Amino acid sequence: MELIQQLINGVSLGSIYALIALGYTMVYGIVKLINFAHGDVFMVGSFVGFYSITVLDLSFVPALLISMTVCALFGVLIERIAYKPLRNATRIAALITAIGVSLLIEYGFIYVRGAQPEAYPSDVLPTDKFNMFGVSINSQSVLIFGVAVVLMIILQIIVHKTKIGKAMRAVSFDADAAKLMGINVNNTISATFAIGSALAGAAGVIFGIYYIKIEPLMGVLPGLKAFVAAVLGGIGIIPGAMVGGLLLGVIEALVSAAGYSLWRDAVAFIVLILILIFMPQGLFGKNKKEKV
Repeated sequence: MELIQQLINGVSLGSIYALIALGYTMVYGIVKLINFAHGDVFMVGSFVGFYSITVLDLSFVPALLISMTVCALFGVLIERIAYKPLRNATRIAALITAIGVSLLIEYGFIYVRGAQPEAYPSDVLPTDKFNMFGVSINSQSVLIFGVAVVLMIILQIIVHKTKIGKAMRAVSFDADAAKLMGINVNNTISATFAIGSALAGAAGVIFGIYYIKIEPLMGVLPGLKAFVAAVLGGIGIIPGAMVGGLLLGVIEALVSAAGYSLWRDAVAFIVLILILIFMPQGLFGKNKKEKV
């Protein structure tokens, strides 16, 4: 029964990682950039949700939508100012810029509002408990997982059923050919940043409700773990990011349940090392040695 409880906790945590990892994997799939500022977009989304709930007195869904909208605009702004001028630059220049943007957001945020943490109200979502198969399940965990799944399904619909989704897939496959076919590559890349950042904003609100405490440097570790999840599933592959995030959350929960909670954060990076050594293409990636 304890194992089932830990699996539920792991899936709730993993759904947060998955939402953040989707932004990493979408951006990498199109522009081959690891956007290390993505974890800080997640942090901004968490604070936008917090102020929407406490200052504007909004409920969960409006706060979630506002956070997603603000983060989408913020993601486009970052892409246009920091990354677009480096579109044809070397990979290392773009990577260093991403790290610089991350630090700028973190310490700019601290300069504007201070470094003090905040606490989400405890009554944003119902915290009732119910028994299923003899296990006490928190309704909040179920709702959080449900919201994450709905957002992932919407993303799949956007990618596979809409015009912008087709454009994203075309640019990911061959940007030059897509441009010759009349696709606006710059707008497609901006849309990718907007969608990925919106999902990170949603993850920020969910994280705040689930873990209560938020602070300006909160995006560093979840952002890195979400990157691990994206690599685990196969960087650039959307279903891989979803599965990788959920799997990483479950692994962390099981490590904590085994009594090794101090190793919980380290396990994510041990997983990264093992994946890079034995399966660098990820769970859903194709081995380059295989014939396509």
